[in-house]
Amino acid sequence: MQLADEWTEYVAATAITGNAHTYAQAIDRICQHVDLELGPEAERASLAAPGLFDTLVRWELSLPEGYAPGSTRPAMLASSVRVLIIRRDDHPGRMVAPDLARLARGTALINSGERTERDEFTREEKRAIVRAAWVSAHATRKRLDEGWALAAQGRHPVQGSWTSIPDLLWGLSREEITCGDVRFLPPPREWPPELLEFTAGPGNIPYSQSARSQLARRLFATLYPTTLDLHAFRVLLMDATGYTSEEVTGFGEAGVEFLPKGVRLTLRKNRAGLLRHRAFRDQAQTDVPAPQDDAAGQLAVDWPRRQASDVVRQLLELTARVRAQIPHITDTLFVSATVRPDYSTVFRPWFTEANGAGFGCWLDAMNVPVKGDRHIGRMRKSVKVEKAIVAEGRISEAADDHTEETFAGHYAQGTTLRILSGRTIATAQQHWFGKALDRVDGPTVVAGTGDDTKGTLEGSGLSAQEAEDIMTGQLDMGVSHCKNPYQSPYSRPGELCAVAPLRCLECRNAWILPTNLPQLLLFKDHLRRLRTLLTPQAFTRLWGQSWVNLNAVLEERTPEDLAQARKHIEAGQAVLHLPLAASTEFDA
Repeated sequence: MQLADEWTEYVAATAITGNAHTYAQAIDRICQHVDLELGPEAERASLAAPGLFDTLVRWELSLPEGYAPGSTRPAMLASSVRVLIIRRDDHPGRMVAPDLARLARGTALINSGERTERDEFTREEKRAIVRAAWVSAHATRKRLDEGWALAAQGRHPVQGSWTSIPDLLWGLSREEITCGDVRFLPPPREWPPELLEFTAGPGNIPYSQSARSQLARRLFATLYPTTLDLHAFRVLLMDATGYTSEEVTGFGEAGVEFLPKGVRLTLRKNRAGLLRHRAFRDQAQTDVPAPQDDAAGQLAVDWPRRQASDVVRQLLELTARVRAQIPHITDTLFVSATVRPDYSTVFRPWFTEANGAGFGCWLDAMNVPVKGDRHIGRMRKSVKVEKAIVAEGRISEAADDHTEETFAGHYAQGTTLRILSGRTIATAQQHWFGKALDRVDGPTVVAGTGDDTKGTLEGSGLSAQEAEDIMTGQLDMGVSHCKNPYQSPYSRPGELCAVAPLRCLECRNAWILPTNLPQLLLFKDHLRRLRTLLTPQAFTRLWGQSWVNLNAVLEERTPEDLAQARKHIEAGQAVLHLPLAASTEFDA
């Protein structure tokens, strides 16, 4: 009762709704645990009395046992009880045992679990969803237009017929009758065939017990949009604007300003407390070719997008009659009408939590299969991924409506972006390897030994003296030999090269002989350590060319050559001499 009292006051003070049931469940769970552990003594248990510390610790540690690995639910339950205990301890007139207060304010005993980010819809799934949304929107507009046109042909059912569809629609549209009057219709067996088909659909016969309520809902849905109808417009607005579900469903007529070529919307994001005015320009359909996948199956963005202004105009027209019934609702265009089981009618803001009205139900109704979680948030991710594709991976442009950190945490791990990242990395690697193989700004690799090597050196443009100096080791710079260390591209002419041996693998003066293989392996070990100390961006900028050139050189060596070089290293016959700065640069 102590926890329940705190929960009641906390809910009333904070007006929380979504997580209120979590506190109730946590109270039930801890009371069950106390009953199990203390038995008959549980009736005298109190937060103010000592002795519950160990019981609460065991309860919190036992919570993960009933949930899947990585679930966040145990931490939420434990945190709920801690919040209530802390709140009670903060009240001057309520006692809490000191050890329980310290436990509640201390470090959590279980981790918070792992939140699994939803993946975006696949390209095929998103294309099917958007296509279905346009089909649904068109069908809804057609149904309502035909319904009001049919109502205009009718008359009052008293003068006409209570089994005439136009007469029933006439009465409902002019509020001359109510849906409650439908319950007094004759039995379904006396209905004409067109009324039976209208109620249950072509080729179907309604059940006599539910036929009247089914007819009432069908009549009302012929005049006003239902909750299920509005899913299509939410999908289209999210696709056209790229904003969240709560933003595209949270603006009213006052938040719409039509421009000569587009529309400006006032979007509110409650979670972030943001109010933004965004203009969405219409795009000329002829400016961008129709989306196609190339022969290689490369990703193609679904351009051109449907115009946001068109979607908003259709939504305004579609919900005009519902909004006229509830003029006090001004903060959203997403309003619908429904008939309750007691035949009363309700005009209200969009409520997707009702049974049979969720996004998954709309997907089923439109026969759109998707894999994974059927959550509208995945639509937002799909649009963000497309924006990242268009921006060619530049997060600063893709994350235009939140921080780059938020984008990286919630969107950058999607399947599509991982594929694109892999392609980008592969392209970059291919570029570096291409440069390494071209040897334009890299070393020259010489195979062979003895006289063969000397002949190769002389045949490659070196003088006999330069070839002799290289062969005798007089021009050995550590990981390679140098044609002329006083003509380095990294130093002034006439000065000794200042970057050897760190940049030898990027220098056109470098000549690599088989005898350099042990030092090259040691240098690779050095660069591998740097990769663990530097960020990928910094390593690529400082050592990317050397790393790729080094790997290209080593790949040309046989496994026997590499094994022999490793034996020289293990025997202490090969040492890599590097400047002191090479060991401290990662600290800068």
